[in-house]
Amino acid sequence: MILMAMGIGPGDEVITVANTAVPTVSAIRMSGATPVFCDVNLNTALMDLDSLPGLVTDRTRAVIAVHLFGNMVNIPQLRSMLKRKDIQVVEDCAQCHGATLNGVMAGTLGDASAFSFYPTKNLGAYGDAGLAASPDAALVGKMKSIRMYGFEETGYAEREGINTRLDELQAAVLNVKLPHLKAAVDRRRAIASRYGAGLSDKAIRVVAAEGVLHAHHLFVVRVQERDAIRTRLSALGIATGIHYPHPIHLMRGYRFLGYLPGTLPNTERLAGEILSLPMYPELTDAEVDRVIDALNRALT
Repeated sequence: MILMAMGIGPGDEVITVANTAVPTVSAIRMSGATPVFCDVNLNTALMDLDSLPGLVTDRTRAVIAVHLFGNMVNIPQLRSMLKRKDIQVVEDCAQCHGATLNGVMAGTLGDASAFSFYPTKNLGAYGDAGLAASPDAALVGKMKSIRMYGFEETGYAEREGINTRLDELQAAVLNVKLPHLKAAVDRRRAIASRYGAGLSDKAIRVVAAEGVLHAHHLFVVRVQERDAIRTRLSALGIATGIHYPHPIHLMRGYRFLGYLPGTLPNTERLAGEILSLPMYPELTDAEVDRVIDALNRALT
């Protein structure tokens, strides 16, 4: 919806990363544009901004910066790296509700931003839901029209649109939960601090970028022999996740983009090492300590 409102379509390119959920890339394809993948920083798992300028072409219309795990891409720095000032910057905020960069809230730094309210998010509805935002009133007007068939008055399409209205029931749930977001994120930060203090150095932390107050949607570490470690933890009754095990540029559904193994070395390395530990506000300190003890023993 954001890309459509920006006038991005066939023949255009949008730069993003491959270590994200497929929806980031499917949105680019649904607009008709071509995704261009940037590699990531091994320490933060975020877009490697030093690599960004070399990917910009005459066809580049936008960059989608994915704020991953609750961490944030430095949007002002990203803008400074772009060769052209007419390139739109979109924040993918699906995993960073409540995160800040130098005191500025995620979703307020780009030309537009998209939030997911999928039930597992820091702020989750009871079903599929999301939000698009922009400081540009004209862009917001186009998005409002596009989300309802392109209407600006009932039954008359001013532009081609889609049907992507937020269900009223989900909006009601989110209105109730929103005042509790800060407390929930604060608890996530406390859990992350406990993990950080207790885990062995063999569990390499995926760190917050400079200036970022992490929202800890996920707590992710890097470990050697990751799949074997997962098996050991599962045997101890501890579930883990991998976000994400398959980089999008290597998925069969996106082979037509022409990326080969080894194209994005950091992205591919992370896919084989990252491990998401239990992370949700209801975790007790005792449960966190149990995870710490189990992972430390699994790593010995």
